[in-house]
Amino acid sequence: MTTAMGVPPAGRGPARRAVPEELSARAPAEQRGPGLDRDAVRLLVSRGTQVSHHAFVELPGRLRAGDLLVVNTSVTLAAAVDGSVGHARVVVHFSTRGDDGRWAVELRDPDGRGTTRARAGGPRGTEVRLPGDVRLVLEAPLAGRSARLWWGRVSEPDVLGFLRRHGRPIRYSYTDRDQPLSAYQTVFALPSADGAGSAEMPSAARPFTARMVAELVSRGVQFAPVTLHTGVASAEAHEPPYPERFLVPEASARLVNAAKAGDGRVIGVGTTAVRAVESAAGSDGVVRAAEGWTGLVVTPERGVRVVDGLLTGLHEPEASHLLMLEAIAGRAAVDRGYEEALRGRYLWHEFGDVHLILPPDENPHAERCSSNYW
Repeated sequence: MTTAMGVPPAGRGPARRAVPEELSARAPAEQRGPGLDRDAVRLLVSRGTQVSHHAFVELPGRLRAGDLLVVNTSVTLAAAVDGSVGHARVVVHFSTRGDDGRWAVELRDPDGRGTTRARAGGPRGTEVRLPGDVRLVLEAPLAGRSARLWWGRVSEPDVLGFLRRHGRPIRYSYTDRDQPLSAYQTVFALPSADGAGSAEMPSAARPFTARMVAELVSRGVQFAPVTLHTGVASAEAHEPPYPERFLVPEASARLVNAAKAGDGRVIGVGTTAVRAVESAAGSDGVVRAAEGWTGLVVTPERGVRVVDGLLTGLHEPEASHLLMLEAIAGRAAVDRGYEEALRGRYLWHEFGDVHLILPPDENPHAERCSSNYW
């Protein structure tokens, strides 16, 4: 069996069983108690099959001077808009802007609880009425990769402005309520000149605060900014990511190459950051400035050329992102980490806990799995 892009599925090993519903993070960390900030999440650390448990605020102690964190600067858009098809209400998720002005979109059905459920895509020619007498017409499936996503043309030429006026952040059913757009922006988010951004938050970086960044810099950890505008990743479907727009600046390419030439470790903050920097890496392992579209899917067969580690959220058992984790750490390490995450009752999804995957520690007395959960 393969996915729509010819990539083998992540599979279901002993650690790939369904995630209990109560382990979904339903609200941002800072709303779970007085005095909390967004860094009040847990940190699972994997070094090979050795696992330890920490608070995220302990991250600086898990890294070392010379390490380089590759971060995604894409802002999150208010990408969900109410509309109607005939007499039926729908919610449109605006995913990705094409070079020809069309948008890849997903139509979803309201579920009566303020969230949505999956809806069959199309058919061709479907007209969606949007606020302000704006029309969206579906033209073609997205390159045949998914029936969910269609290319559509919007009668309003300034779609990004339209989203700012009428949109809200994409929200899924495991969350308690709508959140302001600011809850979906990371500390690294930087508006682009053309106003483009991500349909969904590059969430691995969400727990970072300005205070945490300052401490890491003071300890000698560096940051390499890249940009990858992510599309929708609805929880009901786990097809591999389709092409997305990315940018690796010259300065960031130099930082990555310098870290590789020294004894620093290159750690991607999120799968999006890994996808961007690996897309700019040649077969020689050298990263060069690059921008455009990337269709790269990082799998164990392809492997990684640049990154040594990854800081990421916890992904569903069927998620194609797990293939990237396996490419970086190996199947045994990923299964071991997920067993511990389930045993330790870590929280999943964009407001949940995070997982730091590092190369196996060369110290034979390295810290082993602790039973003292934070």
